Amino acid sequence: MRAEVVTFGEIMLRLCPEGYERIVQAQSFGATYAGSEASVAVDLCCLGVPARFVSKVPCNPVGQAAVNALRRYGVGTQGMVRGGERLGIYFAERGMGMRAGQVVYDRANSAMAQASSADFDWDSLLDGAAWLHFSGITPALGGQTPRICEDACRAAHARGIPVSIDVNFRRKLWAPQRAGEVLSRLLPGARLVFCGAQEMEELFGIACEEETPSERAFAEDAARLCKKFGVGAVATTLREGARAQENMLAGLLFDGAQCHVSREYDVCIVDRLGGGDAYAAGLICSLLKGEPPARAVEFAAAAACLKHTCDGDFMQVTAQEVAALADGAGGGRVRR
Repeated sequence: MRAEVVTFGEIMLRLCPEGYERIVQAQSFGATYAGSEASVAVDLCCLGVPARFVSKVPCNPVGQAAVNALRRYGVGTQGMVRGGERLGIYFAERGMGMRAGQVVYDRANSAMAQASSADFDWDSLLDGAAWLHFSGITPALGGQTPRICEDACRAAHARGIPVSIDVNFRRKLWAPQRAGEVLSRLLPGARLVFCGAQEMEELFGIACEEETPSERAFAEDAARLCKKFGVGAVATTLREGARAQENMLAGLLFDGAQCHVSREYDVCIVDRLGGGDAYAAGLICSLLKGEPPARAVEFAAAAACLKHTCDGDFMQVTAQEVAALADGAGGGRVRR
């Protein structure tokens, strides 16, 4: 069996108004499928890394459509559980200029939110796995999902499988205190944690001394997070921008000893959603290949940059395109 990255989370139906219409004015919505961990699995496959997605979807045509969307990119779906009432939905409105984009969730009582520990046999699901990844969105669904995530971490640690966790705090899903309590049980022993300065302070009490986090401040806070939870490395992105379609973006990776920062990208944004997942996929891909941290963060930042130019949550670019940008190519010229 080939070694695969296993990602675990909820896949959802994404509904978007046409162009830059607002949700309140839309007469029709374009339908795609997305979710943080599903996006990471797809993005890894786009980068040439075998990936498998574990989730629970309803046993109906909508659930099957979500599974088919993953299979299109080569994602393994043999770990998908069928059952539950419905597939979660979210409405995504693109921002324009000074108007920020927004997401509206309709995911109560979804199949994943109703999942139980008995649904997932992690000894079997992690067979042949080289890495396990999930985000804080998964335990935020409530019910038994925090326990399921603990089961997954325990099984991965027992097998010596590296675990990465994207804190990915969503205030619309749970309160900071509850998020901190649950995630504090999941982080110990993780190989890689994606966590920004604000999340470190709100969820784990690691306060940044600088109003605008810098490379130095991130390194200090990340070192404290590593010490507190026994984490191997911490990563994040730095983003600046006053307009929804243009941001400055850079990646940071604290490897447990020092901080590595990528070059800064002036990003023209087609679709911002999924950028963090592309960054995560880029880092996981690089670390699995044994790339040094400085190279890994450059590759991951380039992946995130290119994802912003693609419509939908999934990264529609190849490893060769990412590597070319990380090595300095660019300019937007037509390739002939």
